[in-house]
Amino acid sequence: MSTRIEPLLSVKDLSVAFHQGGKTSLAVDRVSFDIAPGEVMALVGESGSGKSVSANSILRLLPYPAASHPSGEILFGGKDMLKASDTELRHVRGDDITMIFQEPMTSLNPLHSIERQIGEILALHQGMNVASARVRTLELLNEVGIREPEKRLKAFPHELSGGQRQRVMIAMALANRPKLLIADEPTTALDVTVQAQILELLSRLKVDYGMSILFITHDLGIVRKFADRVCVMTKGKIVETGAVEDVFENPSHEYTRHLLASEPRGEPPVTDPTRPVVMEGKDIKVWFPVKAGFFRKVVDHVKAVDGVDLTLRAGETLGVVGESGSGKTTLGLALARLISSKGRISFIGNEIDGLSFKGMLPYRDRLQVVFQDPYGSLSPRMSVGEIIAEGLKVHEKSLSAAERDHRVAAALDEVGLDPATRWRYPHEFSGGQRQRIAIARAMVLKPRFVMLDEPTSALDMTVQAQVVDLLRDLQQKHQLAYLFISHDLKVVKALANEMIVMRLGKVMEAGPSEQIFKAPQNDYTRALMAAAFKIEAAEVTVDSQ
Repeated sequence: MSTRIEPLLSVKDLSVAFHQGGKTSLAVDRVSFDIAPGEVMALVGESGSGKSVSANSILRLLPYPAASHPSGEILFGGKDMLKASDTELRHVRGDDITMIFQEPMTSLNPLHSIERQIGEILALHQGMNVASARVRTLELLNEVGIREPEKRLKAFPHELSGGQRQRVMIAMALANRPKLLIADEPTTALDVTVQAQILELLSRLKVDYGMSILFITHDLGIVRKFADRVCVMTKGKIVETGAVEDVFENPSHEYTRHLLASEPRGEPPVTDPTRPVVMEGKDIKVWFPVKAGFFRKVVDHVKAVDGVDLTLRAGETLGVVGESGSGKTTLGLALARLISSKGRISFIGNEIDGLSFKGMLPYRDRLQVVFQDPYGSLSPRMSVGEIIAEGLKVHEKSLSAAERDHRVAAALDEVGLDPATRWRYPHEFSGGQRQRIAIARAMVLKPRFVMLDEPTSALDMTVQAQVVDLLRDLQQKHQLAYLFISHDLKVVKALANEMIVMRLGKVMEAGPSEQIFKAPQNDYTRALMAAAFKIEAAEVTVDSQ
């Protein structure tokens, strides 16, 4: 006779409602799931599905009284967290249940050192003095793989890389040896190799600490590799639950099948040597001086881009891949003449590397940029119509107000948005819609070259696939040349016909993307491929902390 294992956490019939302006909206609708001791449970779904709201309800981190629970209970250690007193909650939070978030830079205090932030938890929950807390902090930093932790104690968050900051967040979460770790999109903002390292770290620590993990993500590839069981959420409801292998091999719900089929697909444009060269770079260098001493003399240089050559033709895409700090974006900014550089840059047959800001003005309309975070790149004080029309006012001053409005409406229609929405503001749109607006702002000027800097990394998988299809259609229609900067090799594979792999400012490998994906020649490239596609990699150390 089998003995039933009692769940560590049991969420039963949970609903979450938000009240604002006299209106009530239901964000989570009668959700139920259990997490067993030592188990990794993944909560999967797109933005707005209710994943994070459900997880935040466990520790009562929602903005009460604006949020309420019309139904349900959350049982942990035999107690209902929704009815727990403030004193009971303080004991559970950070002690028995801890949480790590998607963006560690906004979760860590920028004014406090790493030692102080971890030490504060140890002092509050365990009553440790400064000396004992320092010993335990060093142990934690060692456990999460921070090299030379003694040198990092006095460091501030801005002095660490993204991977290091996330490791510090994990160290803080593990400080009191919790029974349950809630990880809310902890790898989304990280490069593929760092992502793989963080997942491997969490897997090891789960065993070492004997803890359970509630892992929230929209990336099904991570779920397949990391989780034991999965709950699929959409529109506030769990539509499918089961063992990861069962759900992936035999999805029963249409939405699950939709998610599984939502990876970017399709073939990149075929290389055509007869097409005109739009952008060409020879021996491009961007070196930032390192100054020291009383007189601030230049003692060294950070070689952000160090001798890069490239050729980009009309209707083609050059994918630039690599980890954070590899020089991808710096290279793009140099080509767009948004930062100074050395080396020859030719745009539509004209030498532009020596041009001043004023000298570049005649080329700006045909040389456009789409950034990673559309919410940050769109002015919140301007309507969508004003945002898209802004470039027309600068570069095509002869247009009347009616003609500008017609061009704006046509640009919105081209990117799949209703032209009637041009009177609305950015905050009224979803992430995918905001990225379409950013693309429309670039396309309204009829460019020849577009630098796309991580334009899909902040988007859900299904929206990501839609944006990739849109970019492909616009390229084919207008014979656009794309410089596509990304650490997501799956997106690059779907879009780029040529590819450059960068590391620490240098080109590790370059050539046709199909050839590089099939048979990478460089150890670093193989490490990137292994992290992205879970293939066998060469023994190579990639320092991505």
